Amino acid sequence: MTVLGGHLTRPARIALTLAALTALGAGSLTTAGPAAADTTPALVRTDGVWGIDLAGGVLTTVEVAPSGYQFVLNRPVSADGSTVGAYESRGYVDAFAADVHVQRVPCDAGSCVPLRGTGNGDVGYFFVEGGKEYAQVHLSPTTYHSAEEPGVTGGRFVDGTGRYFVYDAASTGKQYVDSTQPYQSQDVRRTRAITAASVWGTRLYTPGSGAGTVTAYDLEQKKTVETLATGAPCTVKELQVVGRWVYWNCGATGAAGVYDRTAKKKITVPSGPALVGDGYLVRHDRTAGKLLLTDFHTGTAAAVREIADLAAGNTADQRRQTWSVDKFGGDIAYVDADHDVHVVQSGVPSQPLAAIESEVAGDYVHAKDLFWNSTWQLSKPAAWTLTVKDHLGRAVHTQTGTGAAVDAEWTGKTDAGTYAYNGAYTWTLTAKATEGSGSYTTSGAFGLNGGLQGFHDQAGYSYGELVTLNSAGGLTLQYTKGKGTFDFKDSASGWPAGTVAVPFGDMGGDRCAEMLVRMPNGELRRYAGKCGGSYAPSSGHTSLGTGWNAYNVLTAPGDLTGDGRTDLLARKTSTGDVYLFANNGAGKLKAGVKIRTWSTYKKIVGAGDLNGDGFGDVLALDKSGTLWRYDGTGAGQVKERVKVFSGWGATYNAVVGVGDITGDGKNDLVVRDTAGNLYRQTGTGKGSFAARVKIATGWKGYKGLF
Repeated sequence: MTVLGGHLTRPARIALTLAALTALGAGSLTTAGPAAADTTPALVRTDGVWGIDLAGGVLTTVEVAPSGYQFVLNRPVSADGSTVGAYESRGYVDAFAADVHVQRVPCDAGSCVPLRGTGNGDVGYFFVEGGKEYAQVHLSPTTYHSAEEPGVTGGRFVDGTGRYFVYDAASTGKQYVDSTQPYQSQDVRRTRAITAASVWGTRLYTPGSGAGTVTAYDLEQKKTVETLATGAPCTVKELQVVGRWVYWNCGATGAAGVYDRTAKKKITVPSGPALVGDGYLVRHDRTAGKLLLTDFHTGTAAAVREIADLAAGNTADQRRQTWSVDKFGGDIAYVDADHDVHVVQSGVPSQPLAAIESEVAGDYVHAKDLFWNSTWQLSKPAAWTLTVKDHLGRAVHTQTGTGAAVDAEWTGKTDAGTYAYNGAYTWTLTAKATEGSGSYTTSGAFGLNGGLQGFHDQAGYSYGELVTLNSAGGLTLQYTKGKGTFDFKDSASGWPAGTVAVPFGDMGGDRCAEMLVRMPNGELRRYAGKCGGSYAPSSGHTSLGTGWNAYNVLTAPGDLTGDGRTDLLARKTSTGDVYLFANNGAGKLKAGVKIRTWSTYKKIVGAGDLNGDGFGDVLALDKSGTLWRYDGTGAGQVKERVKVFSGWGATYNAVVGVGDITGDGKNDLVVRDTAGNLYRQTGTGKGSFAARVKIATGWKGYKGLF
């Protein structure tokens, strides 16, 4: 087996001409007639149809491209059936090579490809190689699923809903049940004796023991979850399940009925080869040359009515050869004598919108290698919206679509194309039916990693890390689990006395925050970010120059320049002048620019964004114990000061703007008093802090807190 587009596929062992593979790149194979009103049936003109299906508002046909080659084509159909959109390929099905071809069966058009649409745009059919047939479910123009499907003969797709499909093989006498699972992996595969079968959502419906009994086996839970007494006077020969409706028959000419799972009611319907929609069934009366519809949605079969003329033809059962029914709350499609495809509405009200199966990704997104991809199969077409919001409730990503299937993803980027900040996010999916009634909403949460790191974040999940240096030369990253305390740590030794660390931001493009370290000799080093893990003196680093001992404050306030990058502030000891060294985004600092003179402040602390405006802020403590806040402007300056506290900080020998350690997305403050007690003052997000909370003792031995 080989991998194509992330899905297991069987190698074709042939070479197609470039013209064949690109024949669909330009032009249209069909012309859709204009709709005079919303209810005017669509007319799609073709040069011939060699197989047809309709599922989830997607019309699937086999047609000849302008190059002369046959392809399987998908076209979206509007909810009212009045318009048909542009086509998209679901595979080349013309001649391949000797003993290599797509399975075909005799039909009035010559030889047709048996198709099975699953309601999400996927199409199943068989590929023949070496005399063996292999079930394939085509997921896109270039990818298909056939993982572990055996080589058989006499293969026939029985049913398909969303990711789940069922097919029989005459040569083995077995029925095979599996799932495409495009993003995750769950073993739902079953191999069983051939019986009547239908799949709706995750449930496989098959005859049980005794006449008329039908059981539902949940493929994911791996257990029988429902047993129905349908009233059939036989062991059911054919099943078609559409939500609440379970259609059965006792053979092509035997008794037939529908069991209403909601009302627990049995409904008698006409016999003969039929396809079931939502609340109705359609039969081809070859004697009359008509398609006939029986409406049973009220609980009683209404009088049969004609919905279209369709010639008798020479094939006894023309389902999915000349006509088809969309079981997902949809329409009826048929091919007339002029090879034109008509799409007509049933006129039967559908059930309210529901999600019938889903594959929802987990609670973790890594923007570098693990995106969030989820799918939902809906009971009928809908307009849907996926919204991703940050911890403050701000939308960072919106995705929209239409159809009976939702294929949603988030790569960790905002709609503006930039990476989002690491941290906690919520997602909400809303869908509103485009045909009939109903809406559906679901939501969840995930954490983002691999995006932009938050302020003071060295581990990669937007929680701030406190950096400590002990007398033995151990530089330690004190990590938090987001509960307001420091829960575990990572150390590296060998750092000389007098080392000053400055937890910084990303200075390149790998989205890992750097660590700036001033060595005792005045050299400032940039240590390459690790996205987790402490730093040793020998760790990879680059010199940012010497002479940095001239500054008695080195601190990172966050982004002061408005370019999204963390900057550096330094106060010169001799003058009290404060300089901004902007991050150039290429591993260096720009030349210093004087922005203030703060010679009287005892402490100057870079604190990150404290007021929610997106720019870094600075705290300054004066000799009287007043704590001031200077808000960043985003233009390389700070605004005039605002008082935060009075009579504050007399016993504190360390004040660190540590970033968010409580998990609420707001930057916090950590202070240590002379007794070695460590306190947290939780940021309010409005420029101030809550009352202090003691979070640790015994921290007196640390020579530096950064």
